[in-house]
Amino acid sequence: MEERLESLYAEFSREIGAASTGAEVATIKAEYLGKKGRLNEILKSLKDATPEERKTVGSRSNELKQKILVEIDEAAVRIEREEIDRRLAAERQDISLLDSLRDQGLGSAGYHPLTAIGREVEDIFISMGFDILDGPHIESDYYNFEALNLPANHPARDMQDTFWFSDMHHLLRTHTSPIQVRGMEKHRPPFKFVGPGEVFRNEAIDASHEAAFRQIEGMMVGEGVSVAHLVHFLKTLLSEIFHKELEVRLRPGYFPFVEPGFELDYKCLLCGGKGCSVCKQVGWVEALGCGMVHPRVLRYGNIDPDVYSGFAFGMGWDRLVMMRYGIDNIRHLRSGDLRFVSQFKAY
Repeated sequence: MEERLESLYAEFSREIGAASTGAEVATIKAEYLGKKGRLNEILKSLKDATPEERKTVGSRSNELKQKILVEIDEAAVRIEREEIDRRLAAERQDISLLDSLRDQGLGSAGYHPLTAIGREVEDIFISMGFDILDGPHIESDYYNFEALNLPANHPARDMQDTFWFSDMHHLLRTHTSPIQVRGMEKHRPPFKFVGPGEVFRNEAIDASHEAAFRQIEGMMVGEGVSVAHLVHFLKTLLSEIFHKELEVRLRPGYFPFVEPGFELDYKCLLCGGKGCSVCKQVGWVEALGCGMVHPRVLRYGNIDPDVYSGFAFGMGWDRLVMMRYGIDNIRHLRSGDLRFVSQFKAY
């Protein structure tokens, strides 16, 4: 009788190893472990066996039953994985378009220069310990202006030509600074984060201005944060972005959400300071606005300005790309012209 058990298990192992569908596994399970299965048939014959045989065969039968159950479960998992792999292989789509484009001899696909530089800049911030935050394109008056020390009828609002919705309460964000306000509401000092994204302004388009463009703004808040931290950070940031030391100048600038405020310029990389359309013939390009966060802005973020201080900054992403690649007209970046984009393709 023990030989019958061993023979049964050997036959089961061959059948379950050859099974290729879930239905076959279910059939094999019923054949061996069902009420009228082969294992039960052997157990029924124990009525004619001696007490010693019953003890030995009964114990071995339970062992084999457990082994068969385990192997059935393993077979079911194996078959399911194989089916998933077959479906994935049959339904695979090349979402990168890399292989298909190369097969067709096309070479325009790849990351847009704005995307390529954007990822590089985000990596720089992450390496310096900054978190990357995001926010909505459609903002409320509160987050876009009021919480940034720009109350209604504040003259500084005229600096930003705004796309308003008909309710005159919602707008397409004019800068990514609202991300800073939202960040302060959710984080407690010390913290440092940046908010990159698209912004929109209703202004005339020329070689260095667009109605839609990208900015990246950020802040660092903690105890004892000073202008020295700001200057050190900005020098490090620009040297990482351009992979070389730049000639820069820091001059006073007015921004309602910082006090004191500064504007940082660097010598134009396109003309070497001689003057061109991008630098407006002055030889310098405005890199970013910055300064120490205004106490009122900290209070809007539920942060005590008597305990904490911080710096904030914001810069145009598009102009970084222009300087990096020597692009002399910002309109090229959103032209959709493959002749332009293909010059900067990257994967």
